[in-house]
Amino acid sequence: MGLPFAESERSTLGIEWELALVDRQTGDLRSVAERILEATRAEHPELSGEDEHPYVKQELLLNTVELVTDVCHSVEEGVEQLRETARNVMKHCEPLDVDLYCQGSHPFAPPTKQPVTDKERYNELIERTQWWGRQMVIYGIHVHVGLEDVKYAMPVVNALCNYNAHFQALSASSPYWSGENTGYASNRALMFQQLPTAGQSYQFEEWSGYEKAVADLEHTGVIRDVTEVRWDVRAVPRLGTVELRICDGVATLEEIGAITALSQCLVEDTVRHLENGGSVTSMPPWYVKENKWRAARYGMDAIIILNEQGDEELVTEHLAKELQRLEPLAQELGCAKELAHLETMMDKGTGYQRQRRVAETHDGDLRQVVLDSAARTRTSING
Repeated sequence: MGLPFAESERSTLGIEWELALVDRQTGDLRSVAERILEATRAEHPELSGEDEHPYVKQELLLNTVELVTDVCHSVEEGVEQLRETARNVMKHCEPLDVDLYCQGSHPFAPPTKQPVTDKERYNELIERTQWWGRQMVIYGIHVHVGLEDVKYAMPVVNALCNYNAHFQALSASSPYWSGENTGYASNRALMFQQLPTAGQSYQFEEWSGYEKAVADLEHTGVIRDVTEVRWDVRAVPRLGTVELRICDGVATLEEIGAITALSQCLVEDTVRHLENGGSVTSMPPWYVKENKWRAARYGMDAIIILNEQGDEELVTEHLAKELQRLEPLAQELGCAKELAHLETMMDKGTGYQRQRRVAETHDGDLRQVVLDSAARTRTSING
């Protein structure tokens, strides 16, 4: 049986923001998600039974909530929807003395001691993946971009795979793990890919290749359905989108807007190229894998592989050229301001760089790392 690809308006957006709940005084994780979810659901009397809040979702761990948007027609619209939802969630965090926190991981929380949400699919995940599954104290952002036709889905996935390193480097924000300095800009990237259907995307020239892969995974019991394919870039048939999932969590809505703008521009640029008779040349999978590792290890100092010939360049230098190339398209899409914020991120430092600076300033006190990031998130949400 094939995978029907839903109709989706071209270059529309959906954004997902995973947020931890941390103590305002100590920076420790607080497993109070159920209380937050209950409070937000109570504001919607039309919800019944197991109905979820439309914009505030349950996650694997009881210390986490996920905020999502409607289908949005611009980056600005998506960011403002997240802001409105986050402000509402913060209102319910106040009496609990809890803040919202988003980076790729929590720098000092012991992963295996974090309570898991008591839900069948989460319990099955932990039962199957064991120690690795209990390590998933990780947070990310996901960006969906709409496609009008399924024929563009696999070429767009393959094109985005060529930019995995750029997104990984820009968002990298998990240098510390369980109290240790890992030496990586994104330890989350390497932890998450240990799960059976997470990590590097497989590349297919045609939609039928993807359908066959999903059918094989279902037949052999690797997944129950296509939603359990958690690759770094994936097509989402039920929504008619391509979803970028590689990014670590970021602290501010300005950073989310910048990453969303880059996602939208690259997808639209690829579709226009295909409409004009062009094709997508994806790098060999071993280069894509190596690029991800380099970006996870070195962040903005990564020297990445650019093409199948093996040419290389510093990720920031290549990104600067791409921003210049995409700027006219960003103007047309209405996201030029958000795309330009990537330059600010490169100039002032990204998440892992800030964390290292804060830790150094406070003699290695990782609690200050959490409190600094939570304060940035609070300030950004309050606008």
